[in-house]
Amino acid sequence: MKRRGRTLWIVGVLLALVVAGFVSWYASGSPDGLEWAAERAGFAHTAEDGAAAGSPFADYLWNGEENRLSSGAAGVVGVLMTLGLAGGVTWLVRRRGVPAGED
Repeated sequence: MKRRGRTLWIVGVLLALVVAGFVSWYASGSPDGLEWAAERAGFAHTAEDGAAAGSPFADYLWNGEENRLSSGAAGVVGVLMTLGLAGGVTWLVRRRGVPAGED
């Protein structure tokens, strides 16, 4: 059973990386729902850049370059950071919590 669970995790991570890295190339360039609603309501021009606007992957671009490689890389880095953060939190909680099987 343990081997099956590990295989499922590996397949899931690989699938997430493929979707983030390659399938994202075909994502729509149209505004998302929030941007669409702001444009329709007439206040889209009031938007300001957020604190992360100068980050390397702002707007899914690698240092401001718009191409498939940059959006795919941004997606892969995002998946890896999310998995790392979730894995780290899970590891910390499991270390402090009740040992498995002793509920």
